[in-house]
Amino acid sequence: MAKTKELSKDTRNKIVDLHQVGKTESAIGKQLGLKKSTVGAIIRKWKTYKTTDNLPRSGAPRKISPRGVKMITRTVSKNPRTTRGDLVNDLQRAGTKVTKPTISNTLRRQGLKSCSARRVPLLKPVHVQARLKFAREHLDDPDEDWENVIWSDETKIELFGKNSTRRVWRTKNAELHPKNTIPTVKHGGGNIMLWGCFSAKGPGQLIRVKERMNGAMYREILSENLLPSARALKMKRGWVFQHDNDPKHTARATKEWLRKKHFKVLEWPSQSPDLNPIENLWRELKVRVAQRQPQNITALEEICMEEWAKIPATVCENL
Repeated sequence: MAKTKELSKDTRNKIVDLHQVGKTESAIGKQLGLKKSTVGAIIRKWKTYKTTDNLPRSGAPRKISPRGVKMITRTVSKNPRTTRGDLVNDLQRAGTKVTKPTISNTLRRQGLKSCSARRVPLLKPVHVQARLKFAREHLDDPDEDWENVIWSDETKIELFGKNSTRRVWRTKNAELHPKNTIPTVKHGGGNIMLWGCFSAKGPGQLIRVKERMNGAMYREILSENLLPSARALKMKRGWVFQHDNDPKHTARATKEWLRKKHFKVLEWPSQSPDLNPIENLWRELKVRVAQRQPQNITALEEICMEEWAKIPATVCENL
């Protein structure tokens, strides 16, 4: 049997008001389009409890005792990667038999929910200090400064790639706490490598890197793609180029080449790909490519180029 729609607070109060001015239950029901029994129930509640608000419902007793709740909350706080199965077994040993959904519901009431662990760079103390220094130096930079930056990076895209995830129990806004993340290192597997750049005005050039990239190849890529991107994006005078601290980027020959070309380079902290908004753009590209389901490397490259060109300037501006 379907549930009936609950009456609004205004309707319930109107029933009481009409009752107080002497109207019968039948008359009130006709005027408001309600059953006489519904009107009667509201009036009886008001007479008994002097309110038309919903009263607390008793419901079924909790399966897990307060002591058990404390135990499992303490367990996942110490080790967020504890599984629901582990917690079911812990409670069973303590004499309480529950299901996995009960564990989820209980922890959710404690402000904890199961989430995919974020993948973040593996940071040493020196990296942490460099990132903090960078953040403090640029904390008050106006939006116009960031709009005049060309962001660049390389990425690998797999033909049939699957991203493995691991779930952790955490509170809201705690996704980047070290206990809730999975450290990653560079140079994972992939089928094609791409170099690309973008600014707040839209995507720049995107090319496939077919050979193992070295310093000379990197400088050639910049020579053929960076300035054309800046022109196409109509960058303002004094625009800034960003790339990370990959050895090819920081090689003496590359630094000298950039100096001779009079390119201003944004000083960048090591192990900080998550600070580069192009990482979000790579994610956008990979989602778009996956939806097209390329079946071979040639199609993968073509679809990457097509989807990159379709990314709206508004997406880049938001990043």
